Amino acid sequence: MQETITKKDLVRRGYPEYTAVKIIRQAKQIMVQQGYPFYNNKRLGRVPKKTVESILGCELGLEEN
Repeated sequence: MQETITKKDLVRRGYPEYTAVKIIRQAKQIMVQQGYPFYNNKRLGRVPKKTVESILGCELGLEEN
């Protein structure tokens, strides 16, 4: 199973809320371009962690809470 990430996870990591929203939107656009039309849904707020890491250019070590 692939790890996913939400806006709330990014905010917990210290990103401002607006920036977190933009990152999630960008990740969704990338997923649609890769052939996953499922992500073309404005209510969907969970994206693969690997996609977010590729946008940020670093690994996210999310702690389990």
